[in-house]
Amino acid sequence: MADYYVHPSSFVDDGAVIGAGTKIWHFSHVMPGAVIGQRCNLGQNVVVMPGTRLGDNVKVQNNVSIYEGVELENDVFCGPSCVFTNVLNPRSHVSRKHEYRRTLVKRGSSIGANATIVCGVTLGEFAFIGAGAVVTSDVPSFGLMVGVPARRVGWMCQCGERLALDRGRAACAACGAAYEETGGVLRLTAAPRPA
Repeated sequence: MADYYVHPSSFVDDGAVIGAGTKIWHFSHVMPGAVIGQRCNLGQNVVVMPGTRLGDNVKVQNNVSIYEGVELENDVFCGPSCVFTNVLNPRSHVSRKHEYRRTLVKRGSSIGANATIVCGVTLGEFAFIGAGAVVTSDVPSFGLMVGVPARRVGWMCQCGERLALDRGRAACAACGAAYEETGGVLRLTAAPRPA
């Protein structure tokens, strides 16, 4: 007996690997060669293609397709209808399967509803992509990205609150984590308070 849940309207093909405690909801399809970690939650109408990898505790909301070449590390959140690509210049009449570009979404990142992640980029740890943004280049850890094309407009705490920097330093009002910015890079200097 499987130690994960698949809604009767969904399909998990032979050769897919699904971790314990994962839930796959209505009208979704997990294809052979896909690897999904433990305690993940795939909403309605989600497609996970071959050659993809989802870490543990990944949340994928409704209407998201995760294409070959995309890797989501632990604790990633994908908002409703966000879009991943895997080829820069697709044409129906030209096969470009040998040109797939890797997209890496690092631990703890959140991607807002209807955001588009153009292939070949890396989203740093705990990056926060605003709804409707179009990401065309790498995103730094903790970066808050909005717009088309997406640009960094601030920094986000690992708990999901926006940070207010003062002379290159910030403390999160919600969880107490402390950060320091140097040369356009934000790093955690003190862990959050215990819950």
